[in-house]
Amino acid sequence: MAEEESLRKQADLVRRLKQDKAPQEEIAEQVAKLLDMKAKICPEEDRPKFVLKTPKGTRDYSPKQMAIRDRVFSVIIDCFKRHGAETIDTPVFELKETLTGKYGEDSKLIYDLKDQGGELLSLRYDLTVPFARFLAMNKITNIKRYHIAKVYRRDNPAMTKGRYREFYQCDFDIAGQYDPMIPDAECLKIIHEILSALQIGAFVIKVNDRRILDGMFAVCGVPESKFRSICSAVDKLDKIAWDDVRSEMVGEKGLSPEIADHIGEYVQLRGGLSLIEQLLQDPKLSQNKLAREGLEEMKLLFEYLTIFGILEQVSFDLSLARGLDYYTGVICEAVLQQSEQTDESVSVGSIAGGGRYDGLVGMFDPKGRKVPCVGFSVGIERIFSIMEQKVAASEEKIRTTGTQVLVASAQKKLLEERLKLVSELWDSGIKAEVLYKKNPKLLNQLQYCEEAGIPLVAILGEQELNDGVVKLRDVATREEVNVRREGIIEEIKRRTCLP
Repeated sequence: MAEEESLRKQADLVRRLKQDKAPQEEIAEQVAKLLDMKAKICPEEDRPKFVLKTPKGTRDYSPKQMAIRDRVFSVIIDCFKRHGAETIDTPVFELKETLTGKYGEDSKLIYDLKDQGGELLSLRYDLTVPFARFLAMNKITNIKRYHIAKVYRRDNPAMTKGRYREFYQCDFDIAGQYDPMIPDAECLKIIHEILSALQIGAFVIKVNDRRILDGMFAVCGVPESKFRSICSAVDKLDKIAWDDVRSEMVGEKGLSPEIADHIGEYVQLRGGLSLIEQLLQDPKLSQNKLAREGLEEMKLLFEYLTIFGILEQVSFDLSLARGLDYYTGVICEAVLQQSEQTDESVSVGSIAGGGRYDGLVGMFDPKGRKVPCVGFSVGIERIFSIMEQKVAASEEKIRTTGTQVLVASAQKKLLEERLKLVSELWDSGIKAEVLYKKNPKLLNQLQYCEEAGIPLVAILGEQELNDGVVKLRDVATREEVNVRREGIIEEIKRRTCLP
């Protein structure tokens, strides 16, 4: 009864503090005390039952899954660095006004946060807008950067297709005033290098230009006020049929059927240099200044892509629109091509995409100074879904640690000797482990190495200690060799290719 009385008094205290509008810190402290008292007094069966699940559109990653993820990140980061990029980081949330009006119809997917301290905040939707804010805020006019971090979208998740509400993006961007299409071509080359190195299957990189799209809309008779909404409709052509896109344009967006049909004549075209030449001769399109400018630079882009040797995987596709408002020039999207080996359950659509956004930085600069930018983002979660499925199908054994050697003992009472050796290995930069038992059985230690994929075992025994040697065992071949105690570090480094 005394405990229940104390609980009631504590609850009354919390109630009074709230009524008196006491400082939040004091209320929080007393609430925590109340919950602690409840936990001690209430019997186990009366405690609230928690639903143990991750929030919708999110997931946990096991050590094996993280090992696959790290492998993918390593390939991507190596490629970014090979092309001279440096990295930055930005906050996971931004001022709401920073993100507002940058994503077109997708703005409804931004996660807004409750006002906690006088600022209206939102979780970042991508890494591009924060990058533009970073450039304007720090008055940077030239940088080649990559950024790998989580972004958030209040989307309807499709977990089997690698679409989540919380996910990583891997961005690469080139900011600065340069001659046309050279940075744009390098971005496409990098996408090609990454997807080739990951070996996730045949792919095609679609390219288009927002100037060509806007010019096409103009000659087809689309009112300028509807360019962006029609662009968003065209962007769905990779997911739904033309008839459905046409119905949206006419039924929802208010276009006349004639204008929609005229658009349909263009957006179903795809090809290469010959299509660019064909459109440059088009009597209507060639007369539009924006479209002609875009087509001439697209022709230049294809000349550079020929030099880079990646033309076979690139397609000029007039249906590619990318609905984000900030694109101003070249846009691109890499898609995995279906094959007999591709599991339908991991059909993932776009696996990389981006483009040129020359006006975004100027939106943040107080004087409206523009910094031309071009870049792309790799859809790491979608690639990871494919890699995970491939590993499962191949039954490949994935190592979840980088341990190079286990320090083991052959007899009892050798814990101190094991700890002494493992400490020396750590101090020498060697990745080493020791089992946390005083007297583990040798068989158990060897079995642990096989299960964890540890390649070497350094075995200490009474005979080895007397002889001043360590028995070094190759786990795969089971070959054993005695190494002088003073030379064990050098021998392990030689076998593991450490400097």
